[in-house]
Amino acid sequence: MRFIQILLIVILLQSCTAQDKKINGVSFVAHRDSITQKNINPLLNINANYAAIMPFAMVRHLEHPVVNFDAERQWFGETILGGKQYINTLKNNSIDAMLKPQIWVRKGEFTGFLKMKSDEDWLTFEKTYSKFILTFAKVAQDTKTPIFCIGTELEQFVKARPEYWFNLIKDIREIYKGKLTYAANWNEFEKTPFWDQLDYIGVDAYFPVSDSKTPTVAECLKGWVLHKTTLKSFSEKFNKPILFTEFGYRSIDYAAKAPWTVDRVAENVNLEAQVNTTKALFEAFWKEDWFAGGFVWKWFINHDKVGGVDNNRFTPQNKPAETLIKEHYKVN
Repeated sequence: MRFIQILLIVILLQSCTAQDKKINGVSFVAHRDSITQKNINPLLNINANYAAIMPFAMVRHLEHPVVNFDAERQWFGETILGGKQYINTLKNNSIDAMLKPQIWVRKGEFTGFLKMKSDEDWLTFEKTYSKFILTFAKVAQDTKTPIFCIGTELEQFVKARPEYWFNLIKDIREIYKGKLTYAANWNEFEKTPFWDQLDYIGVDAYFPVSDSKTPTVAECLKGWVLHKTTLKSFSEKFNKPILFTEFGYRSIDYAAKAPWTVDRVAENVNLEAQVNTTKALFEAFWKEDWFAGGFVWKWFINHDKVGGVDNNRFTPQNKPAETLIKEHYKVN
């Protein structure tokens, strides 16, 4: 009897530890080439245990009703074959994946504004989007990928066609048996109607938290208070963990004022701003039991050729923020 009691305690403790382990992820940008061990080693170095794999489909403009994917001219990492190769190579290194197929609108227009002009166009768009998503749902199932993301920042699509999304989720569940999420933009997630059908409340966490040129950790923590309260309430309402499907800051002045900004600016590198904003996000969320973790935006496969102290873009690679992430992921 004593042995059985001890065994049950051990099993319970192991279960709790597994549940408490955060998703310490990166958004692994698709490349023209396959990946090798050289591309994985930098992920191991920062103690990442997850990577978001992001095959893209192309749409000509915000009102174009056809979603094209797995095309001959696309980069290898954006294709079906490439997605499988990336996931399996990561798996061989004990790094799990979230498969996150996304839409790219020509000229980089914001996917949240995708909206068709007629019911006929909506039906065409839905048919081709379903083909895209269900194809990669099968990839996720075949590769035993733990998390599948059904869409990213598609606010107008979700708003205009909610019934479609409920049906899409049912269709995905027929193919894929892992956990599902959707990557809602920071100002979209409160309006997303199908969280009760998913396993994670996915949020691309570009919340504004400070207007300062070089925000301090304390300022950012103060700026997070209201957003954090809302996120916690959402988690409790749906009894689902919050997952930051994307999070990150540029190494630039005013990094926390409008973190979603992607405009190319040739100056104002601010490495301290990137470190402070990232550290505050870690401090605000990673110890919360209702928070599952997240994926840094973004991480390129050719680590030795990207980022650096003269780079003001999102990637933390070869910047002080990379060291911060490495230290944080090691202990969480």
